Amino acid sequence: MNDPTEIKRLLECCKTIAVVGLSANPSRPSNAVTRYMQTQGYRIVPVNPNHQAVLGEFCYPSLLEIPSSTSIDLVNVFRRPDAVSLVVEQTMQIGVRAIWMQEGVVDATAARKAESAGLTVVMDRCLLKEHSKYI
Repeated sequence: MNDPTEIKRLLECCKTIAVVGLSANPSRPSNAVTRYMQTQGYRIVPVNPNHQAVLGEFCYPSLLEIPSSTSIDLVNVFRRPDAVSLVVEQTMQIGVRAIWMQEGVVDATAARKAESAGLTVVMDRCLLKEHSKYI
């Protein structure tokens, strides 16, 4: 689940990241991590029903509302663990093959379900820290 080789591969091949729970508040970790990923050349697709735009990008209320013409490589989750199961369901519904749960976001049952469905899962890891380490 948190294999360094797999993490490095994800960071190299996934160029469009849907960020579930992205906050417009620059002091929030979701905003800081996502801003960093933007500076590294990743395309960001914000997902948060409370915002219309974040970091200069149109914000979608849910993963299911992202147009099918927008190809998502990775879903990055900045939500409480009790919300992860729904995010995993939606990730599978839209056909994304990888999900990343940020530090502190742990739902082993949802992770097993995602892995059983063939998704690559990273859990309880910071995307920025891992990117800084491997890329």
